[in-house]
Amino acid sequence: MLSAPYLTGHYEPVADEATAHDLTVRGAIPPELNGRYFRNGHNPKPGDIPTHWFKGAGMIHGLRLREGRAEWYRNRWVRTPALDGAPCHRADGSIDLTASVAGTHIIEHAGRILALQEANLPFELTPELDTVGAYDFGGRLTTAMTAHPKEDPVTGELHFFAYSPVAPHLIYYIASAEGVIRHQRTVEGAGPSLMHDFAVTANYVVWLDMSVVFDPAETSGIPYRWSDSYQPRIGLLPRSGGGEVIWYDVEPGALLHVSNAHEDEHGRVIVEGPRFDRPAWESSWKWWVGAPGYPVSPNGGALHHRYVLEPGKSTAREELLDTLITDFPTVNENYLGRRNRYSYAVAFPGSGLDGMGIVKYDNDTGARALWRGGPGRVPGEAVFVPAADATGEDDGYLLTLVSDAAARTSELLILDAHDLTAPPVAVVELPRRVPGGIHGSWIED
Repeated sequence: MLSAPYLTGHYEPVADEATAHDLTVRGAIPPELNGRYFRNGHNPKPGDIPTHWFKGAGMIHGLRLREGRAEWYRNRWVRTPALDGAPCHRADGSIDLTASVAGTHIIEHAGRILALQEANLPFELTPELDTVGAYDFGGRLTTAMTAHPKEDPVTGELHFFAYSPVAPHLIYYIASAEGVIRHQRTVEGAGPSLMHDFAVTANYVVWLDMSVVFDPAETSGIPYRWSDSYQPRIGLLPRSGGGEVIWYDVEPGALLHVSNAHEDEHGRVIVEGPRFDRPAWESSWKWWVGAPGYPVSPNGGALHHRYVLEPGKSTAREELLDTLITDFPTVNENYLGRRNRYSYAVAFPGSGLDGMGIVKYDNDTGARALWRGGPGRVPGEAVFVPAADATGEDDGYLLTLVSDAAARTSELLILDAHDLTAPPVAVVELPRRVPGGIHGSWIED
């Protein structure tokens, strides 16, 4: 088990916490980048061998940028009960919602920094990455919380959900811009599928009830498997709070992540994201659990895909948009839930691409642009930050942690989102190697 792919090479955990100040910068950090870049990921403590990538303890890697300087880097474990081996179930068999690894995502909302793992409560952190403790919205949240909440750029509300293999399978929440849960609703008709992500539009919440379904026979610690017998669907729930879910049948598939969704001028809902078919899902699953025959990367072949949900129809129209293998899609979040022209994603080897990179998609023209990492260089999710004087959707920067497998070094790259073929705007040299991780956020001052 020591040779599991999520414990070796680029994903080998670091053994300690570190702090460094006044980091070396090549190029010039844009002066408007005043804030913190935090990225979460799984980093089990020495001697801890998890059965699945997603079971490893959560660790945040953070950088503080201010007035053109990289003031500090630090990495910290999220200090949850699970970090010290607490079981996820209580003596009575119920789930302990605080026994989280908190290793999937990190966000800020209403002044609170929250580390997220979808099977548990969030954990609040300080701006210096010290753990405050489990956070339950003042006692209003009594279930788990998704690792992919959506903050509406117009209202400031935070939309999120809890899903479960047992009824009720899906509960939808809205927290105000001030962080108060003001709406909670059980979503009727949802099934026991793996709902890692969802989407919102101006008028709807978009649910992904697709082909990966609860299976208690799965022994890896994540009890879900691909099902050929389950009818995959995408559901639309009115955000107004009234009405029932409108379900659309789709072809067998799975989306771990959504790029974005919006409504067009004809009232259709457009949903885009990297889609797995069964071979791609099962190939990736082998990597996540370290099963024989796993691929060289954690993404076995998800492809950029579009769903069109038309009023009055019961089946979605689907379209393959590109053949690059991608995951970890992002957008300019000022356009979240509204029509966006551009999206970004990590591109994996395959379909003519050697090595890894960051791809930019143009939804108007169908064109794509690539930033190529080069031999042995592995980028992570690219977080978009608007420029101070932005007039266009792609006027801004992409922040991504890039590690060099051979040199065992890491850097924060600041790329020009308008032109990925240009040299990086700035490169911040980190004092240590950063293992491969999952999601992160830019938290502006």
